[in-house]
Amino acid sequence: MIYRSGQKVLVQGITGKQGTFWSQKMMEMGASVVAGVNPKRAGETHLGVPVFASAVEATRQIACDISVIFVPPMLARDAIVDAIDAGIGCVVVLTEHIPAQHVLEIHARAKRAGCRIVGPNTAGIVTPGEGFVGIMPGHNPNIFKPGHVGVISRSGSLGTLICLNLTRAGLGQSAFIGIGGDPMIGTTTRDALEALDRDERTHAIAMIGEIGGTMEEEAAEYARTMRKPIASFIAGRSSPPDKKMGHAGAIVTGGRGGYASKREALEQAGVRVVDTPHEIAIALAGVSA
Repeated sequence: MIYRSGQKVLVQGITGKQGTFWSQKMMEMGASVVAGVNPKRAGETHLGVPVFASAVEATRQIACDISVIFVPPMLARDAIVDAIDAGIGCVVVLTEHIPAQHVLEIHARAKRAGCRIVGPNTAGIVTPGEGFVGIMPGHNPNIFKPGHVGVISRSGSLGTLICLNLTRAGLGQSAFIGIGGDPMIGTTTRDALEALDRDERTHAIAMIGEIGGTMEEEAAEYARTMRKPIASFIAGRSSPPDKKMGHAGAIVTGGRGGYASKREALEQAGVRVVDTPHEIAIALAGVSA
């Protein structure tokens, strides 16, 4: 789930407006986009790469490490299953509003195949200086620059703000992992935390959470075992109880998933929880450059 230079990227939906725009940006930053998928335009070349009818067909000719999904909700399941069947190890699912039954099927098939799903409803993954996959502004050096802080975020916009603050503070980022805002996602906060804990380039971690679900509480259990410093911001502090706020996953029920429970769990695990996004960079100011 951490992008590395040289990993080959397949873009499903490459010929669409968003697929074209973001594929160009990924290429500009150095991502190795090697092929695209659009069944209606198979056999063409787009942005200098071949377009295939399916991911399975693409991988018969070109090895692909990661697929990114620029496909509408009702077509996303078939596209993701196609990538899984093609043997691609990581699928970055940008699409939101995929029907819940489809999402359940996707996760079940991915688990059986040993495929890592990032998302749905993720903004993508970024490794400054190496490349990015998705719709984060990884091409903008004012927001992303190489550093040693790993960033985990359910929200793309909040993640962008945190990365901007880290760059302005001179810290930069080792990697950004957007896990997605849907209630059923393939990569959890804890999964991302474990990956960054293993990453030698990451010296500290910024964890951006939201009310809803229990992912931050579950991540806190692992955080207790870590030596790397962690700072966290939890969005939704002033939200009313039992209301869905923003992301589909941001709903608090029965006293679980609320701001207070998340903050308490993280602080008991030794995580520094801050009140505003701006304070993340201040909390991690001592991280070596």
